[in-house]
Formats: sequence, C-alpha cells, structure tokens
Amino acid sequence: MPIKRMMSNFPDFLDADSTIVARQLLGCYLEREIDGENVCVRIVETESYDQTDAASHSYRGETPRTKVMFGPSGYLYVYFTYGMHYCCNIVTGPDGVGSAVLIRAVEPITGAEVLERRRRRSGVEVTNGPAKLCSALGVDRRLDGHDLRKVPLKLLSGERLMNQEIVIAKRIGISRARDELRRFYIRNNQFVSRKF
Repeated sequence: MPIKRMMSNFPDFLDADSTIVARQLLGCYLEREIDGENVCVRIVETESYDQTDAASHSYRGETPRTKVMFGPSGYLYVYFTYGMHYCCNIVTGPDGVGSAVLIRAVEPITGAEVLERRRRRSGVEVTNGPAKLCSALGVDRRLDGHDLRKVPLKLLSGERLMNQEIVIAKRIGISRARDELRRFYIRNNQFVSRKF
C-alpha cells in the first residue's frame, strides 16, 4: 500500500497517559522538510515518561527547561544530553501534566538518501537511536515547543499495530526507575536501537 494512503491526520490519542500513547505512537509517521526536501520516517521505538516517574525530567516539577512537557499535547520537547546530543519527545496528556514520549528510533520511509547524507552513515545506523534520529532529521533546541501539526515537522497517524507486534521492555540509558516497563518497540524491526 502506498505510504500516503497509510498515513492520515494528526493522531487523536495524545491526551492520554504517556504509557498508553507510547504504544500507540508505534507505526505513526514524522514528516520533515529538511535541506529543501521532504522526508518521512516511521516511529518504531518509544519510551514513556511522566511527573510521577523518577526518571522523568518533569519529576521535580515545572522548570524553564521542562515547561513544554507541562503544556498541551502534540508539541515537541527537545533536550540536550551528554553535552553533545539532542533527543526529542512528543508531549502527551492534558495541559498541566508533565508527560512525554521519547522517540527512540525511526525507520526511513522516503528520503533515506537525505538522511544518510546528513549522518554520513547508511542502513540502520542512520536512525536507530534517539540522538541519531535527531541528527538525521535536524532536530535541535530550535524545535523545542514546535507544534507537530505544522511544518517543518509533522506527526501523522499510521496503521494501528496488533498487540503481538509490540514488544514491552525496560527503558535504556537511565539510572532511575530502570525496571519499569515503559519502552515499546515493533517486533523484528531492524531499526530498533536494542532488542530485549
């Protein structure tokens, strides 16, 4: 089925709990205008975070850094980590609740050559991690607070996945609340950052 027919409008489920949304975002698409070209990627791995979660940036309440997380759903929360990488999250839940879903990995659908050129890599290494996908898609702090209904970066719903197509696992790369099952990925997808 052509990609354009698989994609539809902006998702209608983002106001829910971040863990529910993290599952539902699998199979959705991000459309990016970059370097004068249009690129489309499919979300294949996510992690959920909210203000009740000790690993979340929102755990200690709203700050200038986390203000976007406490706003309405459907906006992009971008942060800088390890002094060198950007990571992007889709804000979820009702306005005033600090929650978001980290996009951990995406699969290029169209414009793979643009992403490969930007990353100077090929294959799965282009977007199989949160920092890699941000580098490939040109996501940095300038897109913090961006409305994902609008260009240059749009979120589009995709086909819903069956439960058996989704793997639930522990989150990666955090020191707190490591045992919580808040990571979700598409089973057998080669672009997933780590499978277990």
